[in-house]
Amino acid sequence: MKEFQVKNINNIEAQVTNRGGGNEFAVKQISDPAVMQKCSAAFVEVKPGDFAYGYHYHETVEEIFYIISGEGTLRSIKGDIPVKAGDAISFPTGEGGVHVLRNTSATEKLVYLDFGTRGECEIAHLPDTKQIMVISKEVFGIFDKPEK
Repeated sequence: MKEFQVKNINNIEAQVTNRGGGNEFAVKQISDPAVMQKCSAAFVEVKPGDFAYGYHYHETVEEIFYIISGEGTLRSIKGDIPVKAGDAISFPTGEGGVHVLRNTSATEKLVYLDFGTRGECEIAHLPDTKQIMVISKEVFGIFDKPEK
């Protein structure tokens, strides 16, 4: 039987990701995939001037970001949109949900809650690099997008 979990964000070890060029962000995963199979939640911390994950959209995952502290710029299909603490942003699947969040502060960390659905296999499209990211229990990888 699966049971609920209580976690304190201050006791979760951050997983730091470096996307090249010194760009780093940290993720504190709240949801355990062994317990939560239909949704995912994590706190994301982005250093001043950096961004998280890169410009992308999902085929099956819907996401909601809630900005806890700091400020940034959301790059989206509608252009650049300023965001700040208290803002909630919803991303549908497909090209209409394309996004990346950049910290525009010179001194303050951008912290947000990233909540999303979870499926058996997910493909995220990375339009800037013409790549796809495949995520499943068995596979994780970034691949060049096949030509049509």
